[in-house]
Amino acid sequence: MNNFTVEAIELTRLYGGREAVSNVSFTLSKGQVLGFLGPNGAGKSTTMKMLTGNLAPSNGSVKICGIDMMENPKEAKALIGYLPEMRPLYKELTVDEYLTIAARLHRVSSGNIKKAVEIAKERCGLGHMSKRLIENLSNGYQQRVGIAQAIIHNPMVVILDEPTVGLDPIQIRDIRALIREVGAERSVIISTHILPEVEMVCDHVQIIDKGKLVFNGAIDVLKKQRIGNKLLITMHNPPSAEAMLKIAGVTEVELLPAGQMRVRFADGAAPAEAIVLAAVQNNWGLHQIAPDQTSLEDVFVQLTYQEQAVAEASIS
Repeated sequence: MNNFTVEAIELTRLYGGREAVSNVSFTLSKGQVLGFLGPNGAGKSTTMKMLTGNLAPSNGSVKICGIDMMENPKEAKALIGYLPEMRPLYKELTVDEYLTIAARLHRVSSGNIKKAVEIAKERCGLGHMSKRLIENLSNGYQQRVGIAQAIIHNPMVVILDEPTVGLDPIQIRDIRALIREVGAERSVIISTHILPEVEMVCDHVQIIDKGKLVFNGAIDVLKKQRIGNKLLITMHNPPSAEAMLKIAGVTEVELLPAGQMRVRFADGAAPAEAIVLAAVQNNWGLHQIAPDQTSLEDVFVQLTYQEQAVAEASIS
């Protein structure tokens, strides 16, 4: 028996004969925080709807803690806490009133409702807001209320759609800390367009484009892809590209303005020490040598448009 909290098996959704999502498969375990990324129209929202049971797949299946979403929807949905991008808040209610209603809707037993409300408020830093009307709360605290309703029934899986959109930097930091805390005990799926957020909060990443997964792996793999085999070097008396190419492991040299150059090296090679030694021996005036990281945005673009690039290359 596996310990997966979420199993998506060959999820496919057709709209008018077109595949909005095509054979998407992945698993999630307890304690994992998954960042689910994709450009507009990639099939991300459709996938989220299928995961939460709000949309039936044309093919494939979803299991929550081993329970099939199609065969036993009530049991499966009871294990999910969901915060959509448009927060489902009744702003004319106080925090306590709203969370009490949320607990009832999530079928928390009447004897445990008060305790569940108090625990959710404590987890989300809402204890001092109990009697405040939701409409009078800041955007950040309203988001906390939304997360509180998603975890009030102690679900195994928490799904948050764009949880930090519209928040100020301090509120974003607080919500990220809350997500990490929630993710330590449950499985969390975050749908977001904020790429740095993925590195700060998630330990697993999926990128979907044109309905297909183009990346599915640990955050460390994505970070490694960012670093790549490149060095950014600054020298007061930079050598020619030909001189740099003579150093073992160096495969390509790109000369940049202001004495900078970008050096690419072969897999398994580590030419930094040899470059430093050559700079000292030849009086190149080495000022800086450091890994040249590709921005997360560039990695995202490379992954989401790789099929298009392959198609264009085959045509040409």
